[in-house]
Amino acid sequence: RVSRAVLGGGLSISTLPNNMTRVVEDSGKYYTWRIFGPENQRAENLWIDMNDVRHGQVRVHGILSNSYKQAVPVALSFDFPFYGHYLRQITIATGGFIFTGDITHRMLTATQYIAPLMANFDPSYSKESTVQYLDNGEVFVVQWEHVRIPGKESVGGFTFQVALYKTGTITFSYRDIPLSVDVISSAEHPVKAGLSDAFMVMSPSSQSQMIYEYHRVEIDVTKITNYSAVEFTPLPTCLLHDSCELCLSASQTSGCSWCHVLQRCSDGMDRHRQEWLDYDFPDVKTDSSTKSVGLANTGVIAGLASALVLLLALILVSLYVSYHPSAVSPLYLIQRRKSYWPSLKFQKQESGYTEVEGGGHEKDSIVEAGPC
Repeated sequence: RVSRAVLGGGLSISTLPNNMTRVVEDSGKYYTWRIFGPENQRAENLWIDMNDVRHGQVRVHGILSNSYKQAVPVALSFDFPFYGHYLRQITIATGGFIFTGDITHRMLTATQYIAPLMANFDPSYSKESTVQYLDNGEVFVVQWEHVRIPGKESVGGFTFQVALYKTGTITFSYRDIPLSVDVISSAEHPVKAGLSDAFMVMSPSSQSQMIYEYHRVEIDVTKITNYSAVEFTPLPTCLLHDSCELCLSASQTSGCSWCHVLQRCSDGMDRHRQEWLDYDFPDVKTDSSTKSVGLANTGVIAGLASALVLLLALILVSLYVSYHPSAVSPLYLIQRRKSYWPSLKFQKQESGYTEVEGGGHEKDSIVEAGPC
């Protein structure tokens, strides 16, 4: 467990396999959310009836509806704001979630997801199990219908959906939850509900990319029941501002800085973090006081010192490897370098997904919409 300061703020992170990390704290910085029980009318109103033609054309995906641990990319008809970033493509997984990352990999369940109910679902078990979606330009809905969990098929099928609104609002709605979610085993697949986002940065020591989850919303799965719902409302982020003046003066956001080179407003904690680091905050307009200048100079000096120490360490490691080619330490370093992102070699216990594109056979007489 490590504590690391980022841009003046404290982040508590815990190391996961393959250099992946997750933030264990939670805050209302990016979203506010409410959970509605089955007795609340709001829960009923949030459910989108996929049989109602007024919502748009529903597409049953042939591959996802007949597969286990599969994921398929689907293009959106509108820009969907997620943690302040605009997405035009998402990846639907059979395991009850949407992956939102730019680079797909076998461990999709780790971070960068929108998960109404992530679990070990197998839509291929029954002909009545389907994964379907619709996109009417205002909302994108994915529904997992009558999907079952291997080894628990007798309890019945789960039916639930997620809706991504053009405004950035996200809703989870549940119809059939035949088994209490907190007793579902996570041995073969993680079980969770909520949101997550991450950024990738270059490791200066190995020149490899690493991914960091900077925020997660975890929903209490004991609250997921028949006819319940969750509604997420996005909060303004620094990325919203497109000018220096708005970036520094907007009252609805805090901790924002403006980079003239990138023409971007940021607090450094978003998917563009690598660019933010590459430019080392050039021409950032913040407080013009002497104190701010002094802190900036201190940061530059510290950065140069760190670079010199790193360079010296690399030279020493290179010399050691040259004179001790069969030693344990250098072999370990070489092996670790091979396992970095994006060519991660995941442990056997990690949930592996196979990405597929378009096509697929039909389930009964339900016509699939074609390539995604």
